[in-house]
Amino acid sequence: MNNLPVRMARRSALRPWRAISGWFLFVVLCLGAGAGIGGNPAKSEDFRIGEAGRAEAMATQGGLQQRPVEHVLITGKPGKTEKSEKPEKSETFGKTATSRRPDLDQSAAAAAARDIGDRMRKLPEVASVAPPVRSADGTALRIAVTLKGPELDGKKHVEPLRAQTAAAQAAHPGLLIEETGGPSISKGVEKQRGSDLSRTELIALPVTLLTLLFVFRSAAMATVPVLLALSSIAAAIGLSMLASHAFPDAGVGTNVILLIGMAVGVDYTLFYLKREREERARSGGRLSTQAVVELAAATSGRAVVVSGLAVAVSSATLYLADDVIFSSIATGAILVCLVAVASSLTVLPALISKLGARAERRSARKAGRGAPVRAPKSGTGRITAALLRPASRRPAATLCVTVLGLLALASPLLGLNLTDMGRETHSRGIPAMQTYDRLNEAFPELKSMHQVVVRAEPGRAGEVAGALRELGRRAGSDPALAGTAELRVSQDRRVSLLELPVPHYVSSEAAQQSLKRVRTDYVPETVGNLPGVESGVTGDVARYADYPAHQKGKLPLVIGSLLLVTFAMTVWAFRSVVLGLIGTALNLLSAGASLGLLVLVFQGSWAEGLLGFTSTGSIGSRVPLLLFVILFGLSMDYQVFVISRIREAALSGVPTRKAVLDGIRSSAGVVTSAAFVMVTIFAAFIFLHIMEMKQMGFALAVAVLLDAVVIRAMVLPALMLLLGEASWWPSRGMRRAQAAVPAAQSPVSVG
Repeated sequence: MNNLPVRMARRSALRPWRAISGWFLFVVLCLGAGAGIGGNPAKSEDFRIGEAGRAEAMATQGGLQQRPVEHVLITGKPGKTEKSEKPEKSETFGKTATSRRPDLDQSAAAAAARDIGDRMRKLPEVASVAPPVRSADGTALRIAVTLKGPELDGKKHVEPLRAQTAAAQAAHPGLLIEETGGPSISKGVEKQRGSDLSRTELIALPVTLLTLLFVFRSAAMATVPVLLALSSIAAAIGLSMLASHAFPDAGVGTNVILLIGMAVGVDYTLFYLKREREERARSGGRLSTQAVVELAAATSGRAVVVSGLAVAVSSATLYLADDVIFSSIATGAILVCLVAVASSLTVLPALISKLGARAERRSARKAGRGAPVRAPKSGTGRITAALLRPASRRPAATLCVTVLGLLALASPLLGLNLTDMGRETHSRGIPAMQTYDRLNEAFPELKSMHQVVVRAEPGRAGEVAGALRELGRRAGSDPALAGTAELRVSQDRRVSLLELPVPHYVSSEAAQQSLKRVRTDYVPETVGNLPGVESGVTGDVARYADYPAHQKGKLPLVIGSLLLVTFAMTVWAFRSVVLGLIGTALNLLSAGASLGLLVLVFQGSWAEGLLGFTSTGSIGSRVPLLLFVILFGLSMDYQVFVISRIREAALSGVPTRKAVLDGIRSSAGVVTSAAFVMVTIFAAFIFLHIMEMKQMGFALAVAVLLDAVVIRAMVLPALMLLLGEASWWPSRGMRRAQAAVPAAQSPVSVG
């Protein structure tokens, strides 16, 4: 038992208060260092992908990059006489909605517009205020207000503008004056996300505590996993601020730390505590608390280390996606997993030692009074026995039925439609989104845009401008484009930009087709004919199209690396090539089934009312890659724990068949409890408003359920029973242990 987990457990158990105080000092230092140095949020250039990103970089070099813009919308008060009896139409999630706008008092609207312009120009956050623009039917007026600074920083400075809009509304009560725009919407999404996450914590924490109370029958033991998970999350958040200076934070790191940290933090502690209780019950009081802690460290402690490293290494494959969002997610997942492992190696043995000593004193007092001492519950539960019975009796049939069932669940993946989740998919519970709909209804040309960027020598600026005007003329006859094309040239005349308004949301087929025509027809036939110039198309629609294309291109690399890493980690942990292949195949099977169910539920509309969403007919482009990586990592938790119990029995000379059944039976309780906690945490994310988070929560919850119930209790035992001793190939130690098994020993089955 001379290994790292045991050595660290021994030190912690000998000096528990030193280990406990040291851990909490570590957490405080991590938080303090992170808060003191601060984080490094990702900048606009960190998000650039594909042709859209290249064109955006050219525009930025010429000072023509997109700026944060707010729109103040002035309309008549609802309830007044409407101008038209015929309802207008607007697109929302590809569906049709209707609304009617009341008449607008033009003189009152003009006075309000002057007031708003005067108010906005006085603000230090404002770079410029555009002249008012009237809608085609005259029922709305808008004022575009451009903020200073980069586009991503707009949400930090938007509140003074919103305050002035509210003041203008109070000064002109006969009108409806509202504000929307990228900064307002980002601010609203951020606020809603924080509120949603707080709600999920209110759901997840009590359910986790109740589950642990049911498992341990002790308030103290149930509290330990939650406290360690929360302290690990706190330390990881502090460390992530430091790490963001190497890997910029895209704003999702904390969400990932909360999601993964609560799941693995509780799991690792649960594995360790359950084993400690088993060893204590098995010793019947003959072993000291320190000895019991060391036994738990030598078994479950090692499994926790292997599992944590597997999750961390699996998460690291996300760096291969070459995307700031995935890098941010990988950093958060790696940090929280390693911190959770560190807590299980250091402070957890100390806490177990203190709790164990208290339990021994309580047992001694009960024995002194002649009261019965209740032993921990053991044996196979009825559900586990029922699930395991088919595999033990008919492994071949069980394997065929379950694998075919999982493949059937994965089959909807053939119709997978990946898209980026555009701004129009945000919840209408955000006030700025309600105004956004009304703005786009009155001014459809604001829904999205194309930006054609050209870089050339200053002396060719006139030639480039002529070609871009010709492009604008041709695009003007395109029914998918609308409004007047705007041409801008940088001060040094090296960069020119033509903006083409698109009266369709970025997710619509019309917008996507128009992008294709601009890139394949209009640009090659105009500026593309100019020798020695560089051109590219960016804008809302191009960003929306290029991001999924980039992810699809990186998917084979990341998935291939993930399969290789999973195989290598399993072979390293169990010294078996066969188990490496089994683990990789089973993880792929459970991930595929969960993704298939995700497509079935979210690409259709039949579950909209049940889960509270409006289908976009697609899956977020980031979701599959994230799911594969996170699920492969989390599946290693159960795989390492279950196979460790099986291997432990087999190395002690138990026949492989009995070792498989006993190992799964002995680990079933803790795996079920851990899975229930994980499913609860992930399922809470289904009720968030952000579509990609809903999809992630659903798929993760389903995958964990399938992994714990179907994969580990049915497919894995059936496969290992069919393979027998071949499961351990080429492990020499296992061959020697199994060779020593008496031939008279007969296999057992689960009744």
